[in-house]
Amino acid sequence: MPIETRIHGAGGTVTGTAVDLGAEAVAVPVRSGPVAPDAEVAKALPFTLDELLELHGAKGEAGEIIAAPVQVGGDVRELLLYGVGEAAPADLRKAGAALARRGRGRTALVAGVPSGDLAAFVEGALLASYEFRIGAAAPKRPLGTLAVLTEAGPGADAPAIERGTARARATALARDLTNTPASEKDPSWLAARAAEVARDAGLAVRVRDEKELVEGGFGGLLAVGSGSVRPPRLIELSYTPNGTPGRHVVLVGKGITFDSGGLSLKPNDGMKTMKTDMAGGAVVIAVMSALRGLGVRARVTGLIAAAENMPSGSSMRPGDVITHFGGKTSEVLNTDAEGRLVLADALAYADAELDPDAVVDVATLTGAAKVALGLRYGALFSNDDALAEALTAAGAAAGEPLWRLPLVEDYRKGIDSDVADVANMGRGDFNGGAIAAALFLREFVGDRAWAHLDIAGPGRATADDAEITRGATGYGTRLLLDHLTA
Repeated sequence: MPIETRIHGAGGTVTGTAVDLGAEAVAVPVRSGPVAPDAEVAKALPFTLDELLELHGAKGEAGEIIAAPVQVGGDVRELLLYGVGEAAPADLRKAGAALARRGRGRTALVAGVPSGDLAAFVEGALLASYEFRIGAAAPKRPLGTLAVLTEAGPGADAPAIERGTARARATALARDLTNTPASEKDPSWLAARAAEVARDAGLAVRVRDEKELVEGGFGGLLAVGSGSVRPPRLIELSYTPNGTPGRHVVLVGKGITFDSGGLSLKPNDGMKTMKTDMAGGAVVIAVMSALRGLGVRARVTGLIAAAENMPSGSSMRPGDVITHFGGKTSEVLNTDAEGRLVLADALAYADAELDPDAVVDVATLTGAAKVALGLRYGALFSNDDALAEALTAAGAAAGEPLWRLPLVEDYRKGIDSDVADVANMGRGDFNGGAIAAALFLREFVGDRAWAHLDIAGPGRATADDAEITRGATGYGTRLLLDHLTA
């Protein structure tokens, strides 16, 4: 669902802009430390801002907000003193999110913003304004307009606001696709949404249906989708920049539109969030949607391996052997380890047919990664140190942190198969389920520089926090956009 809040730059003063917009609230930034903010709105108060901060024990920490009534233009409005910490990008992102949440139900809010990464502030505010609902609207609608004033002025602020807005709206698209119920969202639905994005974003699109998947030898997608009456799709989106393109990057997303576990059936509680098992595919579509608007110089291809993993008489079975694109075979030991099977086809296709400089896959792949790193860090595996370092830096800058885990060579024997080239589950005494899955994927990338992002933890959230909203988070969208625009 589109983000309703609109952000624009403004000139003049906070109070003057509030009167012009009829804003119900004005906001003044407070940095951490003993220095009180200097704001013209304070002239309307019978006390100093220092005294107000001291009364509340405020420290200027990012996301902290204290409020007081103030008369501006003859009307009583709410004055918000909001903490921005050291005004680092992460601080401003959190501060913007806090202001947007405080502004719910209001028509307009005017905020002074300190010098720093204005795009991060915009991202935080817009992403915290995101909501996904089916049925009646929430009691308090998102903030209507957020007018921001900086020392640079509206003309200089416009590019940062535009950049932050583009990245936030791409993330919101990933959230929308992921939050959509699986009753509506099957592989063909996802392909149709990708085609709409391609039309709007100036991308080429090709969708392989089940007939073409059979003809092309995409055995992993066909096996995983074999139990569902809604057949699989391989979605390919292509972006070529104006002028001479730079490197060619292929993004591969897991697009399991619902994961019941197949014949290795999940318990009921394990299925409740499985409409979000295509979060990686949603991230790839969302990233592709923003490339032209952000002026990305790289050539980028997005592959989304979409299937529904359901139990039926035609489902793949434990013990089956799959022939993937390119001819490599895998033994199915657990039908609930299906994501790696569809990714294997897409990775092998990228290696054999697309000639990329680098391949990055993103997937809600293993509960083991979630156990290891929790809900805030994505697991990073890579066969290339430079690529790993670049992605880690991009994640840190975007507020979507990664932690690199090892591709332990001694664990490779754990995915040996007696009857196929590789098994889809680790066995023996190795444990390390996230590592086993990454080692499986590595079998299909050839000699390409490759990175695997396991986002099973941060791809979903159980509560609102800063720019994160409950449900799908869109984690990975801003990270990859940072990487591609570097």
